[in-house]
Amino acid sequence: MLTWKDIIRFSTSGNPEPDKRVEKTEDQWRDHLTPEQYRITRLKGTEHPHSGALCGIYEAGKYACVCCDTELFDSGIKFESGTGWPSFTQPIKDNAIKYKKDTTYGMNRVEVMCNTCDAHLGHVFPDGPAPSGLRYCVNSESIKLLKEAGYEN
Repeated sequence: MLTWKDIIRFSTSGNPEPDKRVEKTEDQWRDHLTPEQYRITRLKGTEHPHSGALCGIYEAGKYACVCCDTELFDSGIKFESGTGWPSFTQPIKDNAIKYKKDTTYGMNRVEVMCNTCDAHLGHVFPDGPAPSGLRYCVNSESIKLLKEAGYEN
């Protein structure tokens, strides 16, 4: 289980190696994504709180990167944080997420990205529930729900 100490270490000393890499040109990303997905994932944008389609969905499945289909989070660790963005306590694998120190807008935060394609997902904070204490605050436009068998996708 990852802890805040692990997150800080990754963001300052290097991230775990991803299982694979997906790299495309900016034109290829634009062709693959909606304008809003492109703005958020490739230009490090954000969606307005409580506006994302995945905020209130708690169906069984895996959440994958909208850019490269890498599985990032399991629905079993999603929780209602009250922040207005989908929130998770752990990634599906330690090397699924890439961490980067983010001091934009005068804040000290840790940005989370897909470790496979560098898509901006959101940020991680040390104010989540036990036992990890982590809250991955993720834009709905950055991820898609891959529903478990028995559900239509």
